[in-house]
Amino acid sequence: MGNSDTCHGTVKKHATRLALAALMAAAWAAPAAAADYPDRPVRVVVGFAAGGSTDIAARIISKALTDALGQSFVVENKPGAGSNIAAEQVARAKPDGYTLYMVAVTSAINQTLYKNLSFDLNKDFTPIALVVKVPNLLVVNPAVPAKSVQELVSYLKTNSAKVSYASSGSGTSIHMAGELFKLQSGLNIQHVPYKGSAPAVTDLIGNQTQYMFDNMPSSWPQVQAGKLRALAVTTKERSATAPELPTMAESGFPNFDVSSWFGLIAPAGTPADVVTKVNTAVVKAMDDPSVQKSFKDLGAVWVKTTPAEFGNFIKAEVTQWATVVKASGATVD
Repeated sequence: MGNSDTCHGTVKKHATRLALAALMAAAWAAPAAAADYPDRPVRVVVGFAAGGSTDIAARIISKALTDALGQSFVVENKPGAGSNIAAEQVARAKPDGYTLYMVAVTSAINQTLYKNLSFDLNKDFTPIALVVKVPNLLVVNPAVPAKSVQELVSYLKTNSAKVSYASSGSGTSIHMAGELFKLQSGLNIQHVPYKGSAPAVTDLIGNQTQYMFDNMPSSWPQVQAGKLRALAVTTKERSATAPELPTMAESGFPNFDVSSWFGLIAPAGTPADVVTKVNTAVVKAMDDPSVQKSFKDLGAVWVKTTPAEFGNFIKAEVTQWATVVKASGATVD
């Protein structure tokens, strides 16, 4: 009996030691994982082809993260289905911080535009940091007798039957900016979608269409060359690249705030300390003059946010574009 009690007590003590050891190991393991992150290359998935604005922004910030964190942040381009193929892949990836996604405004639009998405931008991802915003420009063919947004509205009201606006494709942020303009101005102008900004700008220069909202990097050189006339920027603040241009808000559209934006997100469940570490590195990179110059050359505005602030920003974008998409009637199965 005594021996049994002694044996039982020994086993109990041994089990207790094992439990304590396990707890200590778990306590040490969590911070160690965060402290060692990243200990191998990190994938930064982009849902568009190389050379586009999303890809360029991803490569700039990936280089900055590589320099800051001592491991390679490697951009992987996986275009298709308006970036949804890449987004779905990242949403299903292991949430360990080694697969990140360079999200763009397109993903916020797609939440309403596509009927059968297999992921939810707000629920299936962890926000890390907003990186940059790229203003859009409202540009017109020089033959259009308008030197301001209000003059354009007046012209469109009396010439709506013979005027059209171009976009880089149905459902793109450029198209939705045009639809938002129609919605807020009460105009009904024909939309002409193209397969990309380049052919759209070419036809706008040729006066096949009369105006469009376009990403600043692709249309600003044409404005400087006198082939297009810029009337406004679409962000709340004026652009440092073209400080003389008023904003849409200054031009009579106080609720018009549109930009092409890019940021980093990760699969839902990614450890908070890993998210904080990447966010801190991104924010610090925004103080680097070489990073600032790289983004400024794109006409981009670099932004500093916390993960929570970026999450709220994404929710607001999804809500805004849902209204515009529904009003436009655009949809993709």
